[in-house]
Amino acid sequence: MKYDVIVVGAGLAGLVATVEMADAGKKVLLLDQEPENYLGGQAWWSFGGLFLVDSPEQRRLGIKDSRELAWQDWLGTAGFDREDDQDYWGKKWAEAYVDFAAGEKRSWLHKMGVRFFPVVGWAERGGHLATGHGNSVPRFHIVWGTGPALVAPFERKVREYMKSGSVHYFPRHQVDHLLKENGAVVGVAGSVLIPSTTERGEDTEREIIDYFEYRAQVVLVASGGIGGNHDLVRKNWPERLGSPPKHMLSGVPAHVDGRMLAITEEAGGRIVNRDRMWHYTEGIKNWNPIWSNHGIRILPGPSSIWLDAKGKRFPIPNLPGFDTLSTLEAIQKTGYDYSWFILTEKIIEKEFALSGSEQNPDLTDKSIRKVLARALPGAPEPVQAFMDKGEDFIIANNLQDLVAGMNRLTGENLLNYKEIEYQMKARDREMDNKFTKDLQVTAIRGHRNYFGDKLIRVAPPHKILDPKNGPLIAVRLHILSRKTLGGLQTDLSGRVLDSSGQAIPGLYAAGEVSGFGGGGVHGYRALEGTFLGGCLFTGRTAGRAIAAELN
Repeated sequence: MKYDVIVVGAGLAGLVATVEMADAGKKVLLLDQEPENYLGGQAWWSFGGLFLVDSPEQRRLGIKDSRELAWQDWLGTAGFDREDDQDYWGKKWAEAYVDFAAGEKRSWLHKMGVRFFPVVGWAERGGHLATGHGNSVPRFHIVWGTGPALVAPFERKVREYMKSGSVHYFPRHQVDHLLKENGAVVGVAGSVLIPSTTERGEDTEREIIDYFEYRAQVVLVASGGIGGNHDLVRKNWPERLGSPPKHMLSGVPAHVDGRMLAITEEAGGRIVNRDRMWHYTEGIKNWNPIWSNHGIRILPGPSSIWLDAKGKRFPIPNLPGFDTLSTLEAIQKTGYDYSWFILTEKIIEKEFALSGSEQNPDLTDKSIRKVLARALPGAPEPVQAFMDKGEDFIIANNLQDLVAGMNRLTGENLLNYKEIEYQMKARDREMDNKFTKDLQVTAIRGHRNYFGDKLIRVAPPHKILDPKNGPLIAVRLHILSRKTLGGLQTDLSGRVLDSSGQAIPGLYAAGEVSGFGGGGVHGYRALEGTFLGGCLFTGRTAGRAIAAELN
């Protein structure tokens, strides 16, 4: 069979690109190392948050957003400081992406059948000055149906093209080499892996049963990042974030292994910004794991008291949901790989959400009845399951018993009850007035000015130690691996560049493997809702550019 394009990776970026090229009449071979029921990759497991600017959802909630404000936030967050070299194309991609998010992104998705939950979330709130990190306004739009609903329209179109013969899809095909002739990439070679009947996300075997070689005019690499390969994460860990964690949970399946980065580099592609990555600090062990070392991220509201492993409260801006990488740096520089939340029943009922499609059955199943049930007393059902069965949760009626339980859990006896009590009482005294010097209390009160937060996201300010707000809850938080922010350097068409800045003929990249565009569209930090969006944008852009090149 003669193919126009080979796409390596059947995640969201690969699916989007395949659709764009098949729409243009191109013959596409889609390869992936995992079984067919893994179509959609990481995106399928996601909460489905998308970064949109000046959307109807925002306007209905009284949020005043603009392309200018979004670009201000992006620049303050990214901190591009390698603009003559490694950041050159990433910054160009960033500006194009913000234009996309403020422009046709929503209408394009709407035409595909994607709909959004009406309450816009406020992720990465910053905690710095106006020109610093974070979202100035809520921009986190949750897809109605979460990750599976975002994958669905693209998977549906790919399957339609598979039936018509425009797309051939071969699962369990692991690419080991890119074929080159006269300086151009002309195909791929690799290993056929043993068939697998595992459930989506579970680790699969790597036994080889055959080999393959396919050729095409263009190869598009859309293979994802390194989040499932902890050895590679530690190898690339930057000194500015402290020592690499000895213990991490996996926020992504094992197939997110980064193999194609080295394979593409071997073919001449340049990797930039290797030291930039995105890992979460609020990971908890999944009591019902799907993949090895499976962790779930808590999407916290702003009210929990955050303590380090020795029981010392983290300083500003290290508040829940404010600055992920600042908090990661603070944790790692303690010399321990974990930290603690202390909170109340009132806080967990209102403020705890869990990332992932499987942890949000109400949104994933598009059940209005179940969503409305979140307003009822008690924690959401998935959160309650972790409270009942998760090893990282401790519940007690008083602080002394809570601290004793925290020490028992780690076995390290690092926590001093009197010191924690002093900090908690000091914080609670700040609740006696409408004014305060505690910036976390100020933030809680400020965020409740936003209707969406007041409705479903931020608990009314209250004293943590007041028994009427109890019981008290402690949660041990682990480092949770997630995203690669650097990657293959690409131009604005998605063409992979070599070390001299020249495009390698026949080679493109999209999605996380390209740092979501240019080898680092996010710079040092992300605004959230931009990972899925980066897959959409780079996949669409590269797919259209390839189709145009081949016409």
